[in-house]
Order: sequence, then structure tokens, then C-alpha cells
Amino acid sequence: MNKHVLAAGVFAAGLASVSQNASATDYPLTLENCGRTVTFDQAPTRVVALGQSNTEILYMLGLADRVVGTAVWFNPVAEEYRDANAKIPRLADNDPSFESVVGQKPDLVTNQYQWHVGPNGAVGTIKQFSELSIPVYTAPADCVGKDNTTGGDGTRLDAFSMDLIYRTITEMAKIFDVEERGAELTADLRAREQAARDRVSDVDGRGISALFWFSSAELDVDPFVAGQKGAPAYIANVLGVKNVIESDDEWPKVGWETIARSNPDIIAIGKMDRRRFPADDWELKMKFLQSDPVTSQMNAVKNDHVIVLDALSMNPTIRTINGIEKLADAVDGFHMDTSN
Repeated sequence: MNKHVLAAGVFAAGLASVSQNASATDYPLTLENCGRTVTFDQAPTRVVALGQSNTEILYMLGLADRVVGTAVWFNPVAEEYRDANAKIPRLADNDPSFESVVGQKPDLVTNQYQWHVGPNGAVGTIKQFSELSIPVYTAPADCVGKDNTTGGDGTRLDAFSMDLIYRTITEMAKIFDVEERGAELTADLRAREQAARDRVSDVDGRGISALFWFSSAELDVDPFVAGQKGAPAYIANVLGVKNVIESDDEWPKVGWETIARSNPDIIAIGKMDRRRFPADDWELKMKFLQSDPVTSQMNAVKNDHVIVLDALSMNPTIRTINGIEKLADAVDGFHMDTSN
């Protein structure tokens, strides 16, 4: 508790300098974004947000009144934004159509994943939106240090860092000419992350291993699990916990027999409202782990060391910090022997 209070105090003390450093946006504004340039002649007034993280960042920046459509949701919106979110059309829980997006007459489309809007986007391509003079801003966390041409969820060349989320906030604040709000939000989140790091500094997680299971196309097939360079790896690294999956792919498919041989001490399973796959249901994941003849023999399952994480915290989002806190609680609460 004291550390959280201290973090809040550090944040409050820094607001004066933050406000002094923030400046008004000069238009036209040109940004480098995912290997291309995007230019804004003025602050957008009609935004379609594809991806829950980008949507919540807009809300946190006080821009809910600019959002005219959302899509790609994993979990309920943060409680403090429920009323504002309820007034905004949800174009789809998952992938909206190109027509539904342009039908909102946006002057900006912001997307969390390139596979929705990118060179070969499932919703549309950059070229399609450019032909309609609609700029697209993609979250840097999905393209900086990442190769999305490898299929699936792409391959990270560089490990994810929360700095990519702070960059998103800073750039979106600049696009909308709310740089002071962006600076304050970033300072607040940095203080929270530091408080989380301080919280886990007393938890020696070294020697403990973990698996992060996001979902599966079917319950009895190879699951989508976290690789070495995504958000779950960032969470684990902060605690000194070893991710048992060696792949650099964002969410590689790995067989349960291979996972069982690695025998993780902790299994984190993703919880989401999305129901694209049967294993999107965390309770079905839990039942599978306990009943399958292979998975039920793993130490994490036998010792009841299975935790449930918000799916957004397992992705590169502002909620990744929540994942750090939840895994730290697990390591601490399980009273694991880290001497081996």
C-alpha cells in the first residue's frame, strides 16, 4: 500500500513539469508509423478504433466524444468508461467489415493489429483507406521490431517493452492536440509500472517457470501459447520467471506433449469475452487441463498453480501492468521453493 501511495505522490509531484513540457500540436503533423508516413492537417473529429487497447487509450485521453465506432474486443471495457462506451456503436466484437468502418465517415482509423488493417488487412488495406483519404494509425507495439509477414500473429524481432505503449499514447495525444493529457497519462502509467516492479522486487521468481495459454482453435489441438518476446514474456522477465516456450513467434502453436515435457510450475490462462474459439472460455481451459491425461500430470495442474489473466494483459496493452501484478501475487502466494 505504501508503495502505491508513494507512486501516486511521485506522479502528482511530476505533473507540474509534465505540463510545462507539453506543447500544442503544429499542423500539418506527419508521423512515421509502421514503415510509412501519415499526415494530419488537423485533429481528427471522427475516429473508428479497431482494438480494445487503442479504444481505451482514446477514452483515457478524454476523447470518447471523437470515437464513432469500435471493434475487436476481448474483455469488458474498463469500468470507468462503461457509460461513454455504451453510447458508441460497436461495429463488431471481432472483425468488422470494411463497409461498416467507412460507413461511419471517419477521418481516422486506428488499429491495434496490422492483420486488421495493413498490407493485407482482414478489414481493409492501407491502400483502400488511402483511396478514400482516410488516414490509418497502427499501434507501434504491433509493428516496431516485429515482422507480420510470417503469418499468424507475426514474429517479434525485438522483445516487447511498455515503452511501445507509452509511444502510442504520446503519438495519439499529439495527433489530437491533447499532449498535456498524454504526458500526464504516460507519467501515471510509468509510476504504476514502477510501483509494480517495486512490489515484485521482493519476490525472487528465479527458478520458477510458466506457460501462458491464450486460446486454441479446438480444445484438443495444439494451443496458442506465448513466445519469448511478447507481452507475457515481458511480464515474466520483470519477475525473473522463465517462459517455457522458446519461440519468437507472438503466439506459436505448440503441442501439449512438448509443453508437458517442459513441466511449467505455473500456467496462466487467458480470460476473455471473445468467443472466436471454444478455448476462449477460460473455464473450458481449466476443465481441459484437469481432465486431459497429458496436461493433468503437469506440476502446475497437480499443485493447483493455474491462474487466470485478463486476455488484454497478455497482449501488448496498457493492461500488461495488471498482468505483472497478478503473476507476482501468484508467485508470492504459492510459496514456491526458488532455491533449485
